[in-house]
Amino acid sequence: MISEAGDEAAGRREFTAETAGAALREASGAAGVDASGAELLRLGSNAVYRLPSAPVVVRVARDVDAAGEMERAIAVARWLEEQDFPATRVLPGIEQPLTVGGRVVTFWESAQEREEYATVTELADLLKRLHRLEEPESLHLTFFDPVGKLRSSLGTLRGVEAEDAEFLQQHVVHLAKEYKQLDFVLPFGMIHGDANVGNVLRHRDGHAILIDLDGFTLAPREWDLILTAIYYDRFGWHTWEQYESFVHHYGFDIMNWPGYSVMADMRELMMVLWLGRQVRGSEKSMAEFARRLETLRTDGSRREWNAF
Repeated sequence: MISEAGDEAAGRREFTAETAGAALREASGAAGVDASGAELLRLGSNAVYRLPSAPVVVRVARDVDAAGEMERAIAVARWLEEQDFPATRVLPGIEQPLTVGGRVVTFWESAQEREEYATVTELADLLKRLHRLEEPESLHLTFFDPVGKLRSSLGTLRGVEAEDAEFLQQHVVHLAKEYKQLDFVLPFGMIHGDANVGNVLRHRDGHAILIDLDGFTLAPREWDLILTAIYYDRFGWHTWEQYESFVHHYGFDIMNWPGYSVMADMRELMMVLWLGRQVRGSEKSMAEFARRLETLRTDGSRREWNAF
């Protein structure tokens, strides 16, 4: 790992295309990778760039304390490669992750020259295969604590009105009580942690691969099914035919499980709190956060939510 001491305040400055780009260029120089012509694919939990000269995908983490998480992602990727599991591959020959200017940066092999998503059916097949694997102790995966995650996310909100923060706090308290009563029916074990069609890409040779491996953890397998369900049921982002195919290929319909609504509410709240971290300095994020918050207050339709 390359580590540069620097002004801590500078390392914790706002996460923008400019600050992420500076980290990209510095890390690429340290790794001996040509960053010329870098294309910013998205700016969310990570700034994701494609380097056409390599081809390489570079991820710059929003969280300045993400080194441990990224180290786990690198370890998971290398282990999945040993298992011949279809997933994103670490760029070889670089000691990773790199920390430059207070930002954590990782380098990955590019799946193909353009970003092409796979299908929910292929996601189901990948999850079924993943859930059959037994994780090695060497990965040191932690247990997923959704209530702890929600509370931690509350603590990172910036630029949110006190009244809104209080509402969200009470919502977390309510869901925490309901979550304790759930009776899971699927086995406990390794999950992707953010399993949705946006994290399944088409490789240049045609097969589907899992990406964004930093959320790997140990939890009830229902957590890897919930996003596809609410994308269909609550948001309308998937059709019935797509969801039916997902259920058929995985072999379990989480919407028929009594705990579905509680888990769906929790995952939905995680999405709202994630967006709440980005309202400062982004009018687009602020507007979407306000829209989502209003639907939580009024139990309104989630069909108006925009994908981020």
